Amino acid sequence: MYECTCSHVTINKECCLFSNNHTGERMEVTPFNSGSDLGSIWQGANRSFCFQGKYSLPPVLLHNRPRCTLGLGRASAPMARRAPVCISPSGNDISSSRESASAFPLSDSSGPLVAHKVVVCRDNQPASSESLAASSPQGSPLSGGRRSVSSAPRSVAPSCLPAERLNLIAKGLPPSVIATIQSARASSTRGLYAYKWRAFEQWCQDRHTLPFQCSIVDVLTFLQELLDKGLSFSTIKVYLAAISACHIGFDGVTPGAHPLAIRFLKGVRRLRPVLKSSVPAWDLSLVLEALCSPPFEPIESVDMKFLSYKTALLLALASAKRVGDLHALSVHPACTQFSPDGHKVVLRPNAAYFPKIMPASYSSMEFELLSFCSPPFASEEQRRMHSLCPVRVLCTYIERTQNVRLCDQLFVCFANPNRGRALSKQRLSHWIIEAISLAYGTRGLALPHGVRAHSTRGMATSWALFKGVPVADICAAASWASPHTFVQFYRLDVTAPSVAHTVLSAGSTTH
Repeated sequence: MYECTCSHVTINKECCLFSNNHTGERMEVTPFNSGSDLGSIWQGANRSFCFQGKYSLPPVLLHNRPRCTLGLGRASAPMARRAPVCISPSGNDISSSRESASAFPLSDSSGPLVAHKVVVCRDNQPASSESLAASSPQGSPLSGGRRSVSSAPRSVAPSCLPAERLNLIAKGLPPSVIATIQSARASSTRGLYAYKWRAFEQWCQDRHTLPFQCSIVDVLTFLQELLDKGLSFSTIKVYLAAISACHIGFDGVTPGAHPLAIRFLKGVRRLRPVLKSSVPAWDLSLVLEALCSPPFEPIESVDMKFLSYKTALLLALASAKRVGDLHALSVHPACTQFSPDGHKVVLRPNAAYFPKIMPASYSSMEFELLSFCSPPFASEEQRRMHSLCPVRVLCTYIERTQNVRLCDQLFVCFANPNRGRALSKQRLSHWIIEAISLAYGTRGLALPHGVRAHSTRGMATSWALFKGVPVADICAAASWASPHTFVQFYRLDVTAPSVAHTVLSAGSTTH
């Protein structure tokens, strides 16, 4: 996109932009192939340029900035506040190395193909652009592609699966009903299904097959190719779910419910069994011991970074919640309530939060934390253990962030330039891993390979079971509908002596 006040503009083969307040004197048309590509152009009374015939162009503002020289490949900051209109004949060379082209064909049955290439100048950021503002991430990206600042709340349109929407329209459902049906899935799930469906669409296009009404043979052949590439059972299952959401089905049966597809998944599970390690990825005792000493204590004077890490890890362990649930916590008085004696705190997510898996009773997302080893202390060990009290750490964190926070979200950035702004979920996960890593570092040990923030759920619930907490209470705290999920995916072997160790110790002479 170029802004220009030149009196002589030549429309090249790449694209052209027009404005009602453009100050040009005349225009020459030099299309790449033939004069019929752009049609006739005339100058209106208000000095705007219009297409004659089948092209209708909405106005695009070109800000009147210092003059530029065409042909040198340089342009000043674009000022377009409306979507640019680009007309591109064949040909795809670009005159400047600073420009990049992104292709996205627009289908229109009533006219020719429009906008094959959009040329964007990257020399400067746009001063004001509604179209770019929606896609620009907030905050600076960090290593690993993470963002420290939480993105502004946005809703993913239910129509991110347009093929599914078309199928529902064909059933005669009104748009409002369709929107409600598509909203049954979480926004992250809709985005994941859309990504998987696009991959299947491309596969079908390469074979000249319609993806939304292809045969079960095509669907299973596609899944088999994924299996041959080494993809896991869970990934292939997601692909099949995305196809089932958008496919018209076979006599009322979705591809996922087809008998052949069911047998195919059973075969995939045998060929790609889900392997779950029952050994904890890291040592909970070592980490908790490190949290009781520098650099995490004394809590009143430690650096804000270490206080933030400790708060995130202790809340994850004490609550057994997902990172997404912790990310939704708020310091608003309706969401965080301390008891008058300071021995208990009740935490609730913000009202706009919808969990990944909706529990039977949404009120179960509320949880409370009790003070741990409260004073007066009977021993020095109790004083040390009190440094692990989640109520104490949370209260200190809220007090120390009160003067800098710019939002109600519980976890906020501690470093400039985003200090006080809402923390992203990815960075919250990084905080938990960093706390574990620092704990190992204080003992002169390297962080074990493969440690993830989600591992705190299995670690916390497994130790709770080992200490005698009923399974029903564990499932309620972790928002699991049945103990099957805990037993199959999260339970770890945290018992101190094994059966073999107990039996062999019978040979010891000491009792």
